[in-house]
Amino acid sequence: MAAESPAEHEAGAVGTRIGRFSRNRRNGVSFERPFVFWIGMLLVAAGVGLQLPMYIMARGDHYMLAGMAVTPSMTVGMAMMLVGIGLTVFSLFPPGPRSEAPPSRIRIAALDDAPIRPAHILLLLTLAVAITIDVMKPTAFAFLSTGAASEYGLKSPLNPHAHALSIGLYPLSGISGTAIGSFVWGLLGDRVGRRGSILVSGVIFIATSTCGTMPEYWMNLVTCFIMGLGVGGLLPIAFALMSETIPARHRGWMMVLIGGDIAGAYIVTSWLASGLASPAHFGWRMLWLVGLPTGLLLIALNRFIPESPRYLLRLGREQEARAVMERYGAVVVEEPEAEQTEAVDARFQLRQIFSRPFLGLSAAVVLLALSLGLTQYGFQQWMPTNLQKLGYSEVNSSRVLRDSALIGFPFTIPVALLYGFWSSKKTVIIMVGLTIAALLGFVVLGDSIVKHQAFLHVLLIVPIWGIGVLNSVLAAYAAEVYPTVIRARSSGVCAGATKLGGVLILATVAFAVAAPSLRLTAIVSAIPMLAALVVLVIVGPETHRKSLERITAEELVAGTALA
Repeated sequence: MAAESPAEHEAGAVGTRIGRFSRNRRNGVSFERPFVFWIGMLLVAAGVGLQLPMYIMARGDHYMLAGMAVTPSMTVGMAMMLVGIGLTVFSLFPPGPRSEAPPSRIRIAALDDAPIRPAHILLLLTLAVAITIDVMKPTAFAFLSTGAASEYGLKSPLNPHAHALSIGLYPLSGISGTAIGSFVWGLLGDRVGRRGSILVSGVIFIATSTCGTMPEYWMNLVTCFIMGLGVGGLLPIAFALMSETIPARHRGWMMVLIGGDIAGAYIVTSWLASGLASPAHFGWRMLWLVGLPTGLLLIALNRFIPESPRYLLRLGREQEARAVMERYGAVVVEEPEAEQTEAVDARFQLRQIFSRPFLGLSAAVVLLALSLGLTQYGFQQWMPTNLQKLGYSEVNSSRVLRDSALIGFPFTIPVALLYGFWSSKKTVIIMVGLTIAALLGFVVLGDSIVKHQAFLHVLLIVPIWGIGVLNSVLAAYAAEVYPTVIRARSSGVCAGATKLGGVLILATVAFAVAAPSLRLTAIVSAIPMLAALVVLVIVGPETHRKSLERITAEELVAGTALA
């Protein structure tokens, strides 16, 4: 028998690696150590289960746990959750170093030529559920602050003279976690894949439902910071995955429509706050405890979440990429020579996002994200409290905000259609302009707006519903305008900048105690938003029905021309 040539030996080694890592080829590789992942997930779920008896014990006291002693089972459960989270993250990383893969001959444009299939619809519905679950968590702070402040005796806008810590530290801890998590999970998504990162976020969702069982305020701050780390990662990774999987002619409107569940999450959370989590039922802690069933639901839906074919091809995992592409209706063909998918070095560094050719675009994205964070965590976060200061009850203030979100929610469809079938850039500009106009309305009217209830509902539509949709529009846009090699990281920068806006305003509130007024939050939000609008008009690229590779190529050409 002839001796095996080096090329044949290498081909055999590649085939062995592909066979070893292709345990789920229809979805692409998810976990390098799947057994470790599932053991970790079970440990987390069991650890949360050990927290629940303490909550149930407090039912005779309206589910108020403040001052209760931590039980031994609760301590064991927390340890199990930490170990479980560590195992699930560890399960993502390969046993050895990854080598650079040769360019693939598979025609990546086949993904953009594919028809919409049931697999696409299932993916979108699954990610819609995931985004709703994700956004419900930071949104919950707007509705639980009053109950938490009352139970722990904290300083709050409704009780500024309490001799204790400020309730503002509560949302600050969670949003700080999301800001860090957006950057960390963006890096992770580019390093170990989109699908696995999403599912580990789901495990963290399960674990941090324990925020609802903490008897001491400082324990709430710690667990909700960890919650933020997990929450911050899902949204940018989900949009990166959608942009790399959905055909170009449908990518824009579908991403914005599914991203509209950011506003849907506000509706669900406000409904829970005015019903199940009201003081008359299960209390504010229920807004955290719903993380257990919703996190389990996300893990159960994992079969409908694929790995990104573009990500797989970048790693040289052609067999898995081929299987995913065929599942999504792409006719897989090979070019005579390796296809140059993107003219970007695989060693592209995150800092280059803020240099040519992406400097102007990144400035616009970060400024807009920052202003959205200031609005979401300034205006939205303290709107329930401001309404209560102006005479509304806790339940009625939640209902007002829910009704405004419901009124605006159907308008998500025309925004998605404009983005997908007309112009992505112009849709972003119009939504930003409408938001600035609404904020200026609050600058002019201030607190006097509450004297006209019908007008209050109408004017609240943009800051309540519109901010959620503008978040989805920005997330979709950011996922399209950067190259595959850093798409998750750049989406993470966008999401992190949004949370940074929240950190800035929540830190101010935490130390000043008083909730920022409607007029103040409107002014603070409008200034960077106006600057972002100007930069977008000048340098924002049009992505309408273009392949991701073409968008990147045009940006590189434009950057070279400006150099």
